[in-house]
Amino acid sequence: MEVVHTHLEGCFVIKPAVFDDPRGYFFESFNEERFNKAADLAIHFVQDNQSFSSYGVLRGLHFQKGEHAQAKLVRVLQGEVLDVAVDIRKGSPTFGKHFSVVLSAENKLQLFIPRGFAHGFVVLSDVAEFFYKCDNYYNKASEGGLLYNDADLNINWHLPLADILVSDKDKINSSFSELENSLYA
Repeated sequence: MEVVHTHLEGCFVIKPAVFDDPRGYFFESFNEERFNKAADLAIHFVQDNQSFSSYGVLRGLHFQKGEHAQAKLVRVLQGEVLDVAVDIRKGSPTFGKHFSVVLSAENKLQLFIPRGFAHGFVVLSDVAEFFYKCDNYYNKASEGGLLYNDADLNINWHLPLADILVSDKDKINSSFSELENSLYA
């Protein structure tokens, strides 16, 4: 396993060691001891989530607030997505900055997103099956969201906006300036 750090502190890409032969491939998708050693962390994941979506579906940008904040380890089991992490940690030098990476069943990359980040993805292939581990349990009262198309974030989703399908809930997420003001209130 190789850990590739991003410009956002604590957010990194994992390249697993994949063993191919004429029968197919094998790789260890997660090993807590190796993960924590390679990433210099002490993460214990407690919840796994999985979703299936079609082309253009955008899920996010979501986060959990306060004591219910979640770190996530995400990957794609089928298809291809553009995965995005936004730093919303008050006082962070990269506050309001984002990182994006294409995750696919083919490249087998994983993205670790620490607590204090908003997260979302858009499906670039016909369909995608998305899988992620969380280090804290979901709490509905602590959920929050940022608008995927917020001008201050200026995220390039790699698709025409007309092709993007967003839930009604995600259409009314907070703007980044609303979130920033609430953090400093």
